[in-house]
Amino acid sequence: MWLKGDLHLHSRHSKDSTNNPEAKIIHFAEKAGFDYLAITDHDNHVHGDVAHNTWSDPEFHSDKVLLLYGAEWTTDRGHGNVFSAKPYDHQRLYDVRDARDRQIMAVKKALGVHLSANHPANSDHFGFSFDLVDSIEVWNSTVWPKNRSAVLVWDDMLKSGRMITGRGGSDSHHGAPDTPAQTTPRSIEATANYVGTPTTWVFAAARTKQAVVDALTDGRVSVSANPDDPRVEFYADVDGDGRMDMMMGDDAKPSGKPVTFEIKLVGGGIRGAVYKVKVVKNGEDFRSLDTDPKTQMASFTDTPAPDARTYYRLEVEGPQTPYPEVPNSMALSGNMVGLSNPIYFNYDPAFRGSGTSVSGAK
Repeated sequence: MWLKGDLHLHSRHSKDSTNNPEAKIIHFAEKAGFDYLAITDHDNHVHGDVAHNTWSDPEFHSDKVLLLYGAEWTTDRGHGNVFSAKPYDHQRLYDVRDARDRQIMAVKKALGVHLSANHPANSDHFGFSFDLVDSIEVWNSTVWPKNRSAVLVWDDMLKSGRMITGRGGSDSHHGAPDTPAQTTPRSIEATANYVGTPTTWVFAAARTKQAVVDALTDGRVSVSANPDDPRVEFYADVDGDGRMDMMMGDDAKPSGKPVTFEIKLVGGGIRGAVYKVKVVKNGEDFRSLDTDPKTQMASFTDTPAPDARTYYRLEVEGPQTPYPEVPNSMALSGNMVGLSNPIYFNYDPAFRGSGTSVSGAK
């Protein structure tokens, strides 16, 4: 099942957050129909002790939304988000924030958490080895143009042989204003960037916290500018039997024969609109397609090299779907409405996320 959520949010437990108690975030998400959330407060604002701040807050509760356990690992070498289906000892990760990558990897593995590189092209970009992470934040907040550089970093990691999931996160710090009369810079920001700008969709085996984390690790992920924009789904027919047998995150050994790829825009968007899909192959623009206005589908055929690594991913542009709960988000997202994770050929599963060897890490 497809589940929608936000993987980067700050509550009042982050000192740079305003008007954003956990109850406000969760109530908004429940009302808007989200399935999961990760409230990721800055660990340095509570000296690593998120367990007795964010997670122990009586407001950290929902009968409708799956609440992941996490925090923003905030260090002198950049930021990363931690995601877990169950409580973990975040203090241990906080205590090694200035350590060498090998030590950090050992703690991460011992904790059994998912570590994600945050906003890799910002001034506070992730400055550790990407061998440490399971995913990378390629779409941070509503403002799409500034994320182009993050996507280039992602493509470089993919071309290197790493199977790292691309994800989104609103990085919202300020609660949606209670009344339109609020016109401070922070309240204006809140009208453009809040829960779900962007929305990260995961194809999960069940509606559980662990299934959300597993899907994120496995690359079964699509990102849309908001929850009402179309979700892009990406499939491939490898054996030519007319049935799609691969989806985002999957890897196969190519036979040297043509592979048919299928693109679907699902669950949102403007009725009858034509969306432009850019196919990216190995980090380069490969093909541009228009979706059929009735079926919201498109397809193409290509032959992955039998003796080399190849990946394909998608970017979708078109008219923004209104998101009434966050009215100004459309203006900042521009024409970018969604992107997919890759379908892989000839990749090594040992290089999925932080399964990568770190023998050469600093």
